[in-house]
Amino acid sequence: MVTNFHKLDEYIKLLEQEGLLKESSAESGADRDVRYISFDSQDVQYGTLFVCKGAHFKAEYLAGALEKGAFAYVSENRYDNVPEDVPFILVNDVRKAMVIIANTYYNDVWKDLTVIGITGTKGKSSTTYFMKYILDDWMKAEGKPETAVISGIDNYDGIIKEESHLTTPETMDLYRHFDNAVTSDIEFASMEVSSQALKYDRVSGMTFDVGCFLNIGTDHISDIEHPDFEDYLASKLILMGQCRNVCVNLDCDNSEDALAAAKASKVAERVITFGTKEGADIFGYDIKTSDDDITFKVKCDSFDEKFMITMHGLFNVENALAAIAMCYCLNVPLDYIKSGLKKARVSGRMEIFRGAKTGMTVIVDYAHNQMSFQYLFDSIHKEFPGSRVTIVFGCPGKKALGRRRELGSLAGEYADKVYITEEDAGEEPIAKISKEISEYVASYGTDFDIIDDRVEAITKAVNEADGNTVVLITGKGRETRQKRGTQYIDTPSDVEIVEKLLEDK
Repeated sequence: MVTNFHKLDEYIKLLEQEGLLKESSAESGADRDVRYISFDSQDVQYGTLFVCKGAHFKAEYLAGALEKGAFAYVSENRYDNVPEDVPFILVNDVRKAMVIIANTYYNDVWKDLTVIGITGTKGKSSTTYFMKYILDDWMKAEGKPETAVISGIDNYDGIIKEESHLTTPETMDLYRHFDNAVTSDIEFASMEVSSQALKYDRVSGMTFDVGCFLNIGTDHISDIEHPDFEDYLASKLILMGQCRNVCVNLDCDNSEDALAAAKASKVAERVITFGTKEGADIFGYDIKTSDDDITFKVKCDSFDEKFMITMHGLFNVENALAAIAMCYCLNVPLDYIKSGLKKARVSGRMEIFRGAKTGMTVIVDYAHNQMSFQYLFDSIHKEFPGSRVTIVFGCPGKKALGRRRELGSLAGEYADKVYITEEDAGEEPIAKISKEISEYVASYGTDFDIIDDRVEAITKAVNEADGNTVVLITGKGRETRQKRGTQYIDTPSDVEIVEKLLEDK
């Protein structure tokens, strides 16, 4: 909880020092304490410094914020619909300004936490939760609070527990989570760091105690995200320059780029590699699968030990190796690394459900991009050889446009039947998205249905399956909301739907 407030004039001077200030009319309010900061007109208190940002921002949002207690605003443009005596601070980059504002208001709070940052095209959430389970086991043994997590699944900071809308929250929300964690005497925060967060400065200015480069594939390439792969990669690599300890997966493409970025960093004190290739500092080998678990051995300069994970999916070995590498950097005791990994569960990731009567298998997984789809199909064909595979999925509106071709093609190539449905269509018509996906599925001659209603699509997929079928339901996991237009609408989760359907199967 923030009690050490700063004057408005201090924010102005800091923005000027950083070359962000264009103009200010804050003389009348320069001596006022900024008692709260926000970019959400629904979240305003007395004494708020309000930030005007976002493609959908409207002048009436600012007016509403002023009515609720904001006394000054920061923006890239001046608004004429507010009283002349309201102080304004005009900046040339509102996103970069938000970092200065958040860091000042929350008094460099991230320095009071051990912050772990994980980036990659796939596996970020699973690795983040592997870290949380390990660190929670350790903290519990020490009689300390459970650790914080900030992920694409949900966020927990000791005070707030919520379902996520963004992989990495906006800067002000992120710093609020950090502040809540410190207020709650939490020592560790494990978080996903998306390419968008890195590209648009949500985490700039802070240093992670340990950061991890998991992998990279082609995703988020579009006119409204990353114009090309080079921009996507460059954004991911920003994290390598913001970590004291850097962990890099030797098994992934572009690992050399990640290592080069880490070695060029001014803050990196140590670079650790992991993977199943000889020469990795954290070397994984002797991987074995069973119906209930996956075991593997890990060799490094400190130990040569056997580990177990009880989540399906061979790709999770890669995520576990990443977690072991980061724990190595943090000097986490080996016993808690082992116990945490063995207990680890990740909501919506490779959750397997079976019909008691039919023996059919339904897998709910968050897979939502080309790399995660490829890994999922590869794993299913290895773990369920000879089974018929059907899949239910969709693609989001106005983002990651390449997924429609990539996922449609992979589904067409590897699945026996495809059900195309809603998946956060947002401001784009579901029918348009589904039609585009279906064209790529059809190019492989694969049978498909387009069913806009997700509950109906899952229901049909499960009802049409038999005991020799593996039904994959991807993209949403345990999420309980769909983005329709600019709103998030409450819906049943994929897991909830499946559990109900399988009661009589």
